[in-house]
Amino acid sequence: MANLVYKRVSTDQQSTDRQNLVLDEAGIEGPVVFEEAPGTSSRLHPLQRPKFSELHTYARPGDTVHISEMFRLVRGTGHILDVLDVLHRDQVALRIHDGAFSAMDLTARHPRTGELLSTVKFMVQTLAAAGELQRDLQRELTYDGLRAAEAKGNKGGRRPAVTAAKAAAVRAGYLGGQSIAGLARDHHVSRGAIRTAVADLMPEHTDDRQDTPAPEIAVALDMPGKVADFLRAAELEPAEQDALDQGVTVRRGQGYTLRVPAVPSVHRQLLDRCQPLDAPSAIPAQRKARREYANRVNALGTETP
Repeated sequence: MANLVYKRVSTDQQSTDRQNLVLDEAGIEGPVVFEEAPGTSSRLHPLQRPKFSELHTYARPGDTVHISEMFRLVRGTGHILDVLDVLHRDQVALRIHDGAFSAMDLTARHPRTGELLSTVKFMVQTLAAAGELQRDLQRELTYDGLRAAEAKGNKGGRRPAVTAAKAAAVRAGYLGGQSIAGLARDHHVSRGAIRTAVADLMPEHTDDRQDTPAPEIAVALDMPGKVADFLRAAELEPAEQDALDQGVTVRRGQGYTLRVPAVPSVHRQLLDRCQPLDAPSAIPAQRKARREYANRVNALGTETP
């Protein structure tokens, strides 16, 4: 039975010194260490992070995963439940050595039924409910803040990724024949940011077109929570991100759905973004969630605007 140690920091400026101290004090015998590259975001689902995926492949029944604190591994409540489901299925224990869950085995099973202990279920569900409440409150406060800023004449939204100083060079490069992907690499920004900076220069720009088609009508679809968690960690186009940000959380038993208002074409783009959830490496719950969303999107029709 192996002791598998997982470490992660969110930015290049952080170090694992504190994690090392906590784990060294735990006296773990013969640790096999899996450490993510610096800057690995907590928004990326643990099962899709390179080193945790490697750990998961390496693990065998009876092994134990050790982390210094819960949030080195997971942030979103959906992530917590997904990881516990996978570890429970694979008979791998999880030990957290600092914080509220220190020295507890969150995958502990009843000796006769083999099911997750009821006390562990209760703690995880309580944590999930608290996380949902925190996100909902944050969304409400953000909305109120934006309304207050608009009342003062301030325009909300993100600052452009391509600054005014870079915009001229980006536009000149695009007119000179450089590709969107090449410009994104050269200026260390996303392809979406480049498209925004050169939108009026692109062939599909329609400002001067007389026969513009009728605009699409926004439709609210319920997006399963596991799909929403995956998309929140992905790099999205501005229209996709706006649709996700406007979503309203609807509790569904132990999980949730996100009611997303968007035009059909944006729903189809979001569905394409979560294609990895249908891959063989995805857990069954993720594949099921993706198929549910696909059924709802496909019900809108397949015609393009």
